Amino acid sequence: MRQLKWKRNGFAILAVMLAMAVTLWGCGGSQGSTESTQASEGAGEKTFVYGTTGYGVQMDDVGLNPHSAYSGWSAVRYGVGETLFRFNDAMEAEPWLATGYEYLDDTHVRIELREGVRFSSGRTMDGEAVKECLDDLIATHDRAPLDMKIAKIEAEPNAIVIETSEPCPALINYLGDPYGAIIDMQAGVTDDRNVSGTGPYVADTVSDTEITLHKNEDYWGGEPKVDKVVVREFTDTDALQSALQSGEVNATYGLAYSSYALFENDAYNIADCFTSRVFFGQSNYASPIMQDESVRTALAMGIDKASFVETLLNGRGMPAKGPFPSTMRFGDDTVTTESYDPDAAKKLLEKAGWTDADGDGIREKDGQKLTIRWLTYPGRLELPLLAEAAQATLKDIGFDVQVNSTANHTEIRKDTDAWDVYVSALTTAPTGDPEYFFGATCLSASPKNFGNYSSDELDEMQKKLHTTFDADERAELAMKMSQRILDDHGYFFASFLQMGIVSQANVKGMVAHPCDYYEITVDLDV
Repeated sequence: MRQLKWKRNGFAILAVMLAMAVTLWGCGGSQGSTESTQASEGAGEKTFVYGTTGYGVQMDDVGLNPHSAYSGWSAVRYGVGETLFRFNDAMEAEPWLATGYEYLDDTHVRIELREGVRFSSGRTMDGEAVKECLDDLIATHDRAPLDMKIAKIEAEPNAIVIETSEPCPALINYLGDPYGAIIDMQAGVTDDRNVSGTGPYVADTVSDTEITLHKNEDYWGGEPKVDKVVVREFTDTDALQSALQSGEVNATYGLAYSSYALFENDAYNIADCFTSRVFFGQSNYASPIMQDESVRTALAMGIDKASFVETLLNGRGMPAKGPFPSTMRFGDDTVTTESYDPDAAKKLLEKAGWTDADGDGIREKDGQKLTIRWLTYPGRLELPLLAEAAQATLKDIGFDVQVNSTANHTEIRKDTDAWDVYVSALTTAPTGDPEYFFGATCLSASPKNFGNYSSDELDEMQKKLHTTFDADERAELAMKMSQRILDDHGYFFASFLQMGIVSQANVKGMVAHPCDYYEITVDLDV
C-alpha cells in the first residue's frame, strides 16, 4: 500500500540500554514456582513473576480494559493488548496490527489490517471487529474523542476507513496509544475487568493487585516462550527489592533509586532508558493563594531540581524545564523558565507583600500564612521524595509546605478546596507527538487539567496544532505552547524519569522503551 507521509522530525528520545546477559542456568522464580522456572525445556512449565510499582489503583490502570482510564497501559504492558501502530526506539509510529495506511484526503485515512490475527476469544480480527472496538473507545473513553476527532468508521473485510470531523495529523500516533488496544467487543469486558486481546498472553485472573496470565497458543507473532506470567503490584520499594533478591520475583519495575547499585553485577540485568515521563505540579487556580502569580513564580524558583536528581534520585533522572525532555526537538532546549534562585524568590515575595512579620520563619500577608497544601501520592516513589525536597528548600524562602501523600489522591483532587498544588507523574509524549500532553492536561476542557488552568491563547494554538500536518510547524507550535504555560506559572516541571527494569541474569527479552510500554512481549524467556 502506498503510504502518504507528512514529514516526521524523528521525535527521538534517548534510549540507553545495557546489554542483556544470556544465561539459562536455573531461575529463582515466584514462591512455589522455583522448580518449574528452573526446569529445562520440555521438563516443566516456565513461570515468570514480575514485580512492579506501575500497576494499581493509584496509577489509574487497574484491570485490562483499554477503554477505562489508563488501563490500556496494563493491557499493552503485560502482553494482552496490541494497537494498530506501535513506536520504535525513535518514537516513530510503525504498523503493528495494521500493515499500512493511506491518507485519502485531510479527513479520511484508510488503514489496512494484518491478516491471520485472532483474539484470544477465537474470533478473527477483521475490519468489523476493529470498528466495533474503536467505536466503543470513542463512546466511552475520556481522552480519545478529544484526541482523535473520529466522526465515522467504515469497515472493509480487512481494512477500516476513518473519517475525522477535522484534519487530525496525529491520528496514526494516537492509534498507538494504549487506549487504542484492539479488543473483541463481542467477548466483552468481564466483571474483573478482563478482555480478549490479540497479544502473546491471555489473562486468567485480574484484581487490583495482581494479574495471572498464560501464553496464547494461537498468537500471530510466534510462540511465546514462557507458559505462565504473574504480575504483582508492590507499593513498598523495600519489599520489591527484597522480592528480587530472594527470587520471589524474576524482574522488577520501579525499584528505589538507591537500590540499583545492589544489582550492578553478573547476577542481574539492568535495562535503562530515558522517557518523557515527567514529575510535575499543577497550580490550583480555585485556591486564593495560588491566584497570586508572585506565589506561583516563587514556588517555581524555590525547587532545587538539580539537587533533587543528583541527591535523592542518585543521578537517575534529568532535571526538567518544561513538559518535554531535551532529547525531543520541541523539548527543554527550546524553552526558558525560572532557575533555582531562593534569593530572587524572597525578593519577589517581599515586593508582593509577603513578609515574616512575627519572625516564625513563615511569611504572611493580610493575616494569611504562606501555606501551600501539596497533594501527591506514594505510588510513584519519586513523588514523595520530590515533596520532601521541595518542603525543605521552600521553607528557607518562607513557605509552609504541608504535604499530603496519599493513595486517595484521585478523590481528594476533585475537591478544589482541599489542595493548592497537585504533583503527579505523566508521560507527556507517549505517542511521539507534543499534542498529547496539552490535550490531556492544559486546555480549558482537558480531562487532567485538575487545577482549572485556562488560557485562550493556548486553546487557540492547540486548535492550530491539531490541524497542522507539517512537522516543523508542529514543533514550533509546541515550543510556543510550552512557553505559554511556563510564563503563566500554571505548571512547574521537576525531572524526567530514567526508567529501569532489573531482572535476574537468566531473564531474556525484558527491555526498557522510551514510551514506557511493551514490557511483557513474545520475546520474554527464562
